[in-house]
Amino acid sequence: MSDVGLSDDGFNNSSGIKHQTSDIYLIFVSMKPGDSYWGNIFEAFTSLNKGLALTFSHLLKSASKRNEKSRINIRDVEYFQSQRGLSTIQYPHEQLPVPSVGRYQLHNEMDDCIVCDKCVKVCPVNCITIDPIRSPEEFGKTSDGTSKRIYAAKFDIDMGKCCFCGLCTTVCPTESLTMTPIFDFSSYSMDKHYFKFGTMTNPEIIEKKEAWTKFQEVKQATAPSSPIAEKPGSAKPVFKPKMIVPKPPDTHE
Repeated sequence: MSDVGLSDDGFNNSSGIKHQTSDIYLIFVSMKPGDSYWGNIFEAFTSLNKGLALTFSHLLKSASKRNEKSRINIRDVEYFQSQRGLSTIQYPHEQLPVPSVGRYQLHNEMDDCIVCDKCVKVCPVNCITIDPIRSPEEFGKTSDGTSKRIYAAKFDIDMGKCCFCGLCTTVCPTESLTMTPIFDFSSYSMDKHYFKFGTMTNPEIIEKKEAWTKFQEVKQATAPSSPIAEKPGSAKPVFKPKMIVPKPPDTHE
């Protein structure tokens, strides 16, 4: 019977144990995922060790940036240049900069809107609703000098339907319809996604509609009612179909 660490002849066998340990380590290192049960375990511990080492090092570096004194503001020019120790931003107190060409909440500047109805026609989801009222005369100009001849009794945008394609802003001739940088307008009620840009009151709407109705009545009353007399002898041509006479059969033999 031999003791642990001793060979059968009684001599120390520590060198043999070292060789066996090194052989086992080489077997683990040479194993690939899927080779064996122990190979999968070794691969799992190795990858987990690398991930946790990166996480803890990042956590320790970001500890100093949690202080209010050393925290870099998101609007600072050097914010993205300092990549060491960056942690999750404290939203909504801190926000990432929004791209200037982003497609977010729609806004219509009514002072520049000529109510041309192009945005309604191009919208693929019918999220824009307009109720136009024509004016007998020009009542104003936009910022680019375009004449305004149509009132907007209603100009509503349902952002709950909007697919943020941006087509309405592309066809707008006066650029009154734009995409704003506001992207966080989530709500528990869909009614809060319905934005009304019309500024006319009910008495103003009734007044403008009556003014346009009266203008149309006066225009029809003053228009010439006598039809254009037809010239004598100008009879309409009568279409006579051409009769096709069948040819007699050939009797020559």
